Amino acid sequence: MRLFPQDVKVSALGRVPLFSGLSKKELAQLARLSDDVEVEEGHVLCREGQTGREFFVIVEGDVDVTRKGKPVKRIGGDDFFGEIALLEDIPRTATLKAKTPLRLFVLTRRDFRRLVDTSPSVERKVMQSLARRLLALSDDPTLG
Repeated sequence: MRLFPQDVKVSALGRVPLFSGLSKKELAQLARLSDDVEVEEGHVLCREGQTGREFFVIVEGDVDVTRKGKPVKRIGGDDFFGEIALLEDIPRTATLKAKTPLRLFVLTRRDFRRLVDTSPSVERKVMQSLARRLLALSDDPTLG
């Protein structure tokens, strides 16, 4: 089921730092791989401690984020989460639960890896984005 036009997805993916170096064509490839989803209030999108395998982009609605059962923040339309799950098998660091009905799209690690395997330029650009983010977050001058 298609909920969102391609340009909405491409625009949203373009705002994700991990994908900042990708061309419109590459973003469109990612967008085509994603699934449009609607969920009801109260639905748990991911649980703290469980291994993540998907990346989410919220188009409409609000999500409550909790850590160790305590509220951390609320995120909503145009927010995203789970991009590290596209790259690594690591436990989720928070639980995210729909505060309101949601409209979002989801990209799975399997689909992302399939694109990366067939498009080395996407892999290279994602790695460059990761390196830039790491340097921006670090005060260690020896990392450059």
